[in-house]
Amino acid sequence: MKKKVRLFVSMFLVGVLLVGFLTGCSTSVSDGNGNSFSNRGNYSSGGIATSLSNSEKDGLLYMAEEEKLARDVYMYLNELWGMQVFVNIAEAEQTHMDAVLSLISNHNLESPVSSDSPGEFTNPDLKALYDQLTTTGAKSIVDALKVGAAVEEIDIIDLNEYLKVVTSQDIINVYENLKNGSESHLRAFVSQLENHSITYIPQYLSLEEYNAIINGSNNNQQGNDGTSNSNSNGNNNSSENNGNGGNGSGGN
Repeated sequence: MKKKVRLFVSMFLVGVLLVGFLTGCSTSVSDGNGNSFSNRGNYSSGGIATSLSNSEKDGLLYMAEEEKLARDVYMYLNELWGMQVFVNIAEAEQTHMDAVLSLISNHNLESPVSSDSPGEFTNPDLKALYDQLTTTGAKSIVDALKVGAAVEEIDIIDLNEYLKVVTSQDIINVYENLKNGSESHLRAFVSQLENHSITYIPQYLSLEEYNAIINGSNNNQQGNDGTSNSNSNGNNNSSENNGNGGNGSGGN
């Protein structure tokens, strides 16, 4: 995992661009252009907390900060470019982070998130990555959107790797829904790039994996008003304004 982070940072250096805690939720993310990318997931860990392997512990600690990194980067990019897609997905990443932190608490682990301040990380590789991402994203709107897409690719790859070794059902439940969320976010960034006449080329996912996500259905819905879904308890989720003044349900 750390190798991927170092590789990610190195690629930037040579000029290559690149889910608190919810139960029974139905959510969507607006790309800020009137399109709502919806995925339905239960971010509850579910089941009973069990004894974890070292790999499971390490994965939880890493994912907590990786989700924070995504949130922090999107907050920074929104301050620069004022794009609703960054607002929506940053809020979604806070939900992702809270879900992982809940798992960490449930399993009596110490949270690696010692500070909620943007850009501060316990893992030095993630700190270096944050610096590179924000530097690249500051170059232009297109670069910022490419950074967003790349972050989601990395999240998907990492979650796929962790899901191979996780046996605790509570963690599996959350990871699967985090991955659904990242796929939805990736589609949102790609949609924004298309609005700038840019065809996004995947930087980390294989072309086959990328096309399956882009062409697949994670309950992908489009419409100027977004969607408002009900959770399993019959409660409506709060809505967000998209970039065209329509409403989209809270992102994930």
